[in-house]
Amino acid sequence: MTQQPVATSTKLDAAVLKVAGVVVLGAIMSILDVTVVSVALPTFQSEFDASYARVAWTMTGYTLALATVIPLSGWAADRFGTKRLYMVALALFTIGSGLCATADSIGELIAWRVVQGLGGGMLMPLGMTIMTRAAGPHRIGRLMAVLGIPMLLGPITGPILGGWLIDVASWHWIFLINLPIGVVALIYAQLALPKDNAEPSQAFDFLGMLMLSPGLALFLYGISTLPETGTIADTKVWLPMLAGGALVVAFVAYSFRPRHPLLDLRLFRNRNLTIASITMFVFIIAFMGAGLLFPSYFLQVRGETTLAAGLLIAPQGIGAMLTMPIAGTLADRVPVGRTVPFALVLIAAGFFTFTQLGTDTSYWLLCGSLFVMGLGMGGTMMPIMTSALKTLSAAEVARGSTLVNILQQIGGSIGAAIMSVILTSELNGSRPIPGVTDPGTGAPLTESQLAIAAQQRPELIQQFPVPPSLIERGLDYAAGAFSTTFWVAFGLVLLTFVPAAFLPRRREPSHLLDGETGEDKQPMALPIH
Repeated sequence: MTQQPVATSTKLDAAVLKVAGVVVLGAIMSILDVTVVSVALPTFQSEFDASYARVAWTMTGYTLALATVIPLSGWAADRFGTKRLYMVALALFTIGSGLCATADSIGELIAWRVVQGLGGGMLMPLGMTIMTRAAGPHRIGRLMAVLGIPMLLGPITGPILGGWLIDVASWHWIFLINLPIGVVALIYAQLALPKDNAEPSQAFDFLGMLMLSPGLALFLYGISTLPETGTIADTKVWLPMLAGGALVVAFVAYSFRPRHPLLDLRLFRNRNLTIASITMFVFIIAFMGAGLLFPSYFLQVRGETTLAAGLLIAPQGIGAMLTMPIAGTLADRVPVGRTVPFALVLIAAGFFTFTQLGTDTSYWLLCGSLFVMGLGMGGTMMPIMTSALKTLSAAEVARGSTLVNILQQIGGSIGAAIMSVILTSELNGSRPIPGVTDPGTGAPLTESQLAIAAQQRPELIQQFPVPPSLIERGLDYAAGAFSTTFWVAFGLVLLTFVPAAFLPRRREPSHLLDGETGEDKQPMALPIH
């Protein structure tokens, strides 16, 4: 019997595009929801009368949930079948979105965001698996270009859409909008995705998951409680930090024992993976942590609407959209040690502008700086991912990708917690106003708290008659608090240059070879949340 030749056309036929449509819908939901929520944090503060450090947990809890399910998704896809699990992830994300819209307290909202994250975290890795199986390895590049569309457009359209929904309706609609999209995606997935059989493979490291996830959550909870207590000596701060830290240390010691650990830390024996992971981890803490503060400054200090804040931070996404495809191409031809430092220079230059924030800093300067930062960001992430995975063997790539992507999510969680704690602590240092208390808590209102509240609700000036000079002084103090927080982020960006200096500066052979074409396959980073 004559063997039929395998088709090697790189064109995407109708069947493959139909499957890609399902994955793109899921990607749009999960990526948009992250960027949509970023402009809603100040709204959550006023709606639930909570500190910035507290409402930042709507992002931190989401990213920790993502980090939990990324390693679970590969095992679960083999155990239960890719199509079935993808539909479960879609349903979980959609249900979580509906529950978020019903939240009556910040605690409820954080809990439902975790449910959302458990579903959203599986959508991207499962979607990439589905697309790879549908198209075959010789069409991966074309498929990644299709999947890259929501990744590039999410940071631009998300804040604008979120701002518009909050302005014309209410914050509930940033979650409710996912319901019709989720229902359509579920029906589409049922009709378009091919059936696959469950093929149980390796055992899942449940013990490792029970140590790492609670350990990180407890440690970050202790950090985020610091502004409320004002001292690390308080039991609410040091006890969860100590317990969380002990669990993480125990996980690190334990992870070298199982044959298939949750995170294969043995891969850090590879120098390139280690250097790239450290560079990315420090960078993510600075960039993602400070990224949550950009819309808050425009909303709280400058008194802009949420729609205006979304439009003002859009230049960052536009910059990343321009350089990301170029950086991916250059990563094939030029060693990352020669390109990433230049991208980091752009990020540092953009960050420096925000260390000089005032109450009347030019919007042209700020938007230009965000655009420059976006250019740098687009030239940083893909090359670092490539460097991390390129010299691993074919058998190690899946575990290496899981390790690097989890470090992304953990870094984003730590960055959000650290920056929100610093900002809240700085704002709490403002002078209290004699005789003026918060109607909800009875605590004395500070100058910065009243000034920020008055920017969003001008009618408060009638409720608390204070001289205009006090409001101006409060806003000046708030701008200084943002500036100080950005100085910390700027310092972390500069620190990123240290491990980046050790990135490969010479071309090295790649083990990521496509078995059918012999061409280099680029690893695809999961979206940063």
